[in-house]
Amino acid sequence: MRAIWKGAVSFGLVSIGVRVYSATEEKDIRFHQVHRDDGGRIRYKRTCQVCGEEVTYDDIAKGYDIGGGEMVILTDEDFADLPLSTSHAIDVLEFVPAEQVDPILYNKAYFLEPEGTATKPYVLLRDALADSERVAIVKVALRQREQLATLRVREGVLLLNTMLWPDEIRTPDFGFLDEDLKVRAPELAMASSLIDSMAGEFEPDAFTDDYRAALQEVIDAKVEGREVVQPEEVEEAPAAAVDLMAALKASVERAKAARGEAPAGGAAEPTPISAARSAQKKAAEKKAAKAPAKKAAEKKAAPRKTAAKKAAPKKAAEAEKKPAAKKAAPKKAARKTA
Repeated sequence: MRAIWKGAVSFGLVSIGVRVYSATEEKDIRFHQVHRDDGGRIRYKRTCQVCGEEVTYDDIAKGYDIGGGEMVILTDEDFADLPLSTSHAIDVLEFVPAEQVDPILYNKAYFLEPEGTATKPYVLLRDALADSERVAIVKVALRQREQLATLRVREGVLLLNTMLWPDEIRTPDFGFLDEDLKVRAPELAMASSLIDSMAGEFEPDAFTDDYRAALQEVIDAKVEGREVVQPEEVEEAPAAAVDLMAALKASVERAKAARGEAPAGGAAEPTPISAARSAQKKAAEKKAAKAPAKKAAEKKAAPRKTAAKKAAPKKAAEAEKKPAAKKAAPKKAARKTA
């Protein structure tokens, strides 16, 4: 077992150093949510419902809903000055008869082990509690919360049982409690007889979780039949190499811009990140400018083709006239000879 807490049991002037261990463990069979087709694990992201961005643990605070859509946000500084008892002390308040503590108050159980040279006072407190047939009512701070608890003896070990506060126990409010129901004496005698016939000594080991055992058999059968899915390992994309100083400088400039401060020296120098974004923006603008220019050029070229088609018949007509002029030339020469 692994200790979850270290401190000291303190009563009167006696202080006993102890280590605290969880005394119980759940045996439920736990499942992961997976994709039915390939067995891949389903992951959930912490996103803000206002801005939609994924939020890291460092940016998460505690919020108290006061109703009407309004929220009070508490930080670590708000919790620092609260009157929380020391986180390393189990302070004994009083010793009371065990039967006076209603079992409904019990919450979780922890074993206490003596630490270092505290074994003798530990055994002394243990034996004194066992002889008195009482339990110690204590206060302890576990996981940043003050809790009421009892100290009692179980199998030679001090057992710490954390308890619910009285105002955490609900009051039953059912209609039949106000009804005037009468139980006849013969009916009560028969019920008492049934209880006597089923009386026995409580032995916890005699009871088992049948559902859990049956479910485990189903799982074992699937494993033996090799009905096992091994999801493919997804390789994470390697992170792009970024100049650390440039990235830090970009972060500083971004923070200044968010506060409305002008960057030092006027315009900020381009960083690998901003330069890449600027290049992408220019490429997109250049591509967008080329598309309209290409369409305009196609529209201008179309009339030229039409004009060329119209000019073709004119050239053909001129070509037919030129041979006729050459044939007329010999006739003129013949007249001169005559």
